[in-house]
Amino acid sequence: MKQKLFIISNESIYVQNNKFFCDNIDLKTTPEGLSKKFDVYLLGRKSKKKRSHQIKLKNVNISKNIFFYISTVISLAKQENAKYLVISITPFTFLASIFLKLCGNKPMVYLRSDGYGEYKAILGKTGILIYHLMFTITSLIANLASCRKYILKGKSGKILSPSQLDTVWFRNSKQIEINKFNLLYVGRIRIEKGIFSLVELIKNKKDLSLTIVGAEQNTSYSINQSNVKIKLTEKNKNRLIKYYDDHNVFILPSFTEGHPMVLLESLARRRPVIIFEEIEHVVENKRGIFVSKRNFLDLFKTLNYIKQNYKKIQNDIRKNKLPTNKDFIRELINFISSSTDRKSIK
Repeated sequence: MKQKLFIISNESIYVQNNKFFCDNIDLKTTPEGLSKKFDVYLLGRKSKKKRSHQIKLKNVNISKNIFFYISTVISLAKQENAKYLVISITPFTFLASIFLKLCGNKPMVYLRSDGYGEYKAILGKTGILIYHLMFTITSLIANLASCRKYILKGKSGKILSPSQLDTVWFRNSKQIEINKFNLLYVGRIRIEKGIFSLVELIKNKKDLSLTIVGAEQNTSYSINQSNVKIKLTEKNKNRLIKYYDDHNVFILPSFTEGHPMVLLESLARRRPVIIFEEIEHVVENKRGIFVSKRNFLDLFKTLNYIKQNYKKIQNDIRKNKLPTNKDFIRELINFISSSTDRKSIK
């Protein structure tokens, strides 16, 4: 019999005809991948908006407010021979970790991004203080894992290499020329993702276009520029690959990132990537990633360099050794299996 694994998330999950949907592809593939080893139960927040990716799990629990959420966590915390994986630190998951601890469990917390940077982008200095409090307490009561060492802020924890790549991503890469700069961004349309900053940066620039793939079906934002196209979140892998293939440069304008999987996807399709200085740590030893200052003159200079050296850059990109989703799930299983799941309460 498989051991029970409860994955506790802050993600919004939409239910329709007893099927569950989310926008974050990682929330779909990670529980599904772990279900091969564990009996997985997923907890999230109820969404009124339709979401893109169907979560193919039998056991999904969604809560309509914080009270139902915490009540569910407390009931799950009483399970025998179970492990608890908390995804990211948010007010909801922070409280979940606290109650798991009070019930005698030591949760595992997987940090997918730099919460300090995200909270600063959204709430300013107040956001930094809020996240610091949550992170400090969580680091005392949980086993930590992250995609980057710096995210752990000196705390001990397992470093993982998240990825959505499989063999399909490496097949039949399409060759392309640069006549005009056709930029692509794949991701959430959020302030902390820097997309509004990028849109303003390229305003009225007729020599380049930007396609944004990541809009929700019901949106509250508006971007009206002739050189910007907005597409819904793409759940079909082949169609998503075609977006990469039909554009010549991928751009990631985020103010904060941990281990962006879209960067890996772009490199798998042999497309150069431009990022800005705030996240230059994601480059590591990967070829084909270029760092620009967040102004149009430097961005245009970087684009021209890529244009003049496109074939050489693509050949360099081929030398990258990119992690796969199979590698990531194996690492995560090892982390979960080796973590201490209970600790006495003093």
